[in-house]
Amino acid sequence: MDLFIQQVVNGLVLGSIYALIALGYTMVYGILRIINFAHGDVLMIGALTAFSVLSLLQAYFPGLSPWLMLGFASLIAMLTCAVLSYLLERIAYRPLRKAPRLAPLITAIGASVLLQTIAMMIWSRNPLSFPELLPTDPISIGSTEATITLKEMIIIGMSLAVMAGLLLLVNKTKLGRAMRATAENPSIASLMGVNPNKVISITFMLGGALAALAGVMTATNYGNAHFYMGFLPGLKAFTAAVLGGIGNLGGAMLGGLLLGLIESLGAGYIGDLTGGVLGSHYQDVFAFIVLITVLVFRPSGLLGERVSDRA
Repeated sequence: MDLFIQQVVNGLVLGSIYALIALGYTMVYGILRIINFAHGDVLMIGALTAFSVLSLLQAYFPGLSPWLMLGFASLIAMLTCAVLSYLLERIAYRPLRKAPRLAPLITAIGASVLLQTIAMMIWSRNPLSFPELLPTDPISIGSTEATITLKEMIIIGMSLAVMAGLLLLVNKTKLGRAMRATAENPSIASLMGVNPNKVISITFMLGGALAALAGVMTATNYGNAHFYMGFLPGLKAFTAAVLGGIGNLGGAMLGGLLLGLIESLGAGYIGDLTGGVLGSHYQDVFAFIVLITVLVFRPSGLLGERVSDRA
């Protein structure tokens, strides 16, 4: 039971990060019907930007509160990635809106490689040690041997708060109504006074800011950042979006949390189930088993893919 509780805690931490990234995927898909495979690399840029800001703050303002340092670095990373996502949409995707669907997909892959190369040139190929600013002392969960750290509690709590805020934004605000109208039919939305280009740009920027926050959380959780760190979380977040129902915000959140739990529990028990043949380092395989299973048996996802009247 102790192992089960510990793996559930680990899964919630992973799933919270996956859900944040998946929200960016699902918002863009819901409006443009494209998969932004460069989204994971926006996460990487966010983490490395935060690393650079933290390095400067520690060098020039060593007496500053670690909480303030991390908050300021996260804010700069989110702003940077919002601008980066705006540029990606404006330069790479907007000219291809009426092109065949394969064209934006190839462009997204190209943008991903470009971002990785730029990051490698700026921050080098080597993994960088991300500063430990949050408490990592283990806290016992009840009378069990399972533990959770304050850092992990902050990651889970912050993710849930941001996801709830995004749902309120989309469902209760004027901008959210404009986003939903653009997703349904941009031509009709424009007749109602909505500027589809502006809404799409804002959507990309929101997704970029969420990816940056997820990048800072990932770097904080694992203690390092590098130019290739966004690739695998990006694929897993895409899997989470498909699992929950791509284009569906609630589905992205549910898919992310479920995927984190599946991956963590699988890593904890795969050794016992296979007699020691496979170890916990095979945990990545579960995400892709889930992806294949969902695509074969329920391609619309658990909560259903959002479908509009557009042709």
